[in-house]
Amino acid sequence: MLFNSLEFIFLFLPTTIFIFFFLGKYGYQRLAVAWLVIASLFFYGWWNPRYLLLLLASIALNFFIGSTLNQELNSPVRKKTLLILGITANLIILGCFKYANFFVSSAADILGINFNFQKIILPLGISFFTFQQITYLVDSYCGGTKNTKFLDYCLFITFFPKLISGPIVHHSEVMPQFADKTVYRFNLENMAVGITIFSLGLFKKVVFADNIAAYASPVFNTAASGIFPTFLESWVGALAYTLQLYFDFSGYSDMAIGIARMFGIKLPVNFFSPYKASSISDFWRRWHITLSNFLRDYLYIPLGGNRKGEIRRSLNLMITMLLGGIWHGEGWQFVFWGGLHGTYLSINHEWNVLQKKYDLKTDSWLSLKLGWFITFVAVVFGWVFFRAENMATAFIIVKGMIGLNGFLFSTQIIESGLKKAIIDISILLAIVWLTPNVQEWMGKYDPVLNYEKVKKLSSNSLFWSKLQWQPNQTYALVISVLTVIALLHLTKVSEFLYFQF
Repeated sequence: MLFNSLEFIFLFLPTTIFIFFFLGKYGYQRLAVAWLVIASLFFYGWWNPRYLLLLLASIALNFFIGSTLNQELNSPVRKKTLLILGITANLIILGCFKYANFFVSSAADILGINFNFQKIILPLGISFFTFQQITYLVDSYCGGTKNTKFLDYCLFITFFPKLISGPIVHHSEVMPQFADKTVYRFNLENMAVGITIFSLGLFKKVVFADNIAAYASPVFNTAASGIFPTFLESWVGALAYTLQLYFDFSGYSDMAIGIARMFGIKLPVNFFSPYKASSISDFWRRWHITLSNFLRDYLYIPLGGNRKGEIRRSLNLMITMLLGGIWHGEGWQFVFWGGLHGTYLSINHEWNVLQKKYDLKTDSWLSLKLGWFITFVAVVFGWVFFRAENMATAFIIVKGMIGLNGFLFSTQIIESGLKKAIIDISILLAIVWLTPNVQEWMGKYDPVLNYEKVKKLSSNSLFWSKLQWQPNQTYALVISVLTVIALLHLTKVSEFLYFQF
């Protein structure tokens, strides 16, 4: 079931909310939790009921391991061994489903073997609920999940707003909120804030992301067929996908946060204006924040982080980003994308070292804007590999972007025409660069968990801060109009891009 579907918006969500608060109102809190778990499992099983067994088996296995880790084991070695075995088991399950196709096809290509192989269908959300269960095991090892009941653990993993595409959360971030009795009582402010954030996310997805995709897909499909797009065509396609991915993922993140807030739960921010970043390090502090934090805490730092010299830091960054690229999907293009960002980050850190060594002044307006421009262009080139079906397709488009395929439109790849494409892309770029994000709009009502930590990234001007959301008739009318426009665009329901990861 998709957030941007009529059955979710008009049937599943209101029914789930009503029964949850009905049970909570009369003091049946444990029943309310059980209901939310059942509803979340139904939400997941709507896509493919067969994979419910995989999800439930994964939950049972990790709860058992976590409960054992919470016990006072006699030997620290045994405890650490159990943790390693638990993490390994999760990664093996993830690897079998996510990368078996890639490894088999790559081996067949290398060995020159041609055989029929039935592809394994990737279970929805397996990357996210696997990583979340790894965080639970580590937190259990550190003693942070004591006295967790099985029903509560099921809710922690399956809570449907974050089940499919995150954010990746820690047990300590969400479950203490469900322990608060006030969560089970209907709260008008939470509902108003939640509906507003959800509606803005829905608008981003179905109006912005789905419509701009019409310029990206033809260019990438044409390149995949062996036709070389020109300079203008390549840039239109690359920028269109850059914006499609931005509004698609940003829209999903907002919808997840909004739905959780309707239940009185705050999720951590996962997306904070990444295209305003002034460096590639800043970009990764803003893009898929919970995944970046996961890779930092569970991979980069254990590898040694920046504690063992410049060369080792660059190596650790490269390993982290390569594995981050592989996490996103099967295919050498994802490996290359991860390696590209590993290179970006290494260069960025070396530049920071030079700045400190020679006391270079880089906080001027011109330096910041130059850093922003270089970062944005670097990210756009990276997204080409992220979107392309294979390396050959990506390099065809990259060659076009640097002018090696000619400069003018040689074919009518984009049916609606160059002028309309440029206008639409320019409008969305202006929205991305010049307007506040949803968290900034809703800042007075603490829209996300630990909002103060990300607030420092805000570049909100005094003008925009005066226009922050208020629960009044004017904003109610604006949100109502945006919601109606979004609903009218639901004639063709499309999946979120991050579902494939």
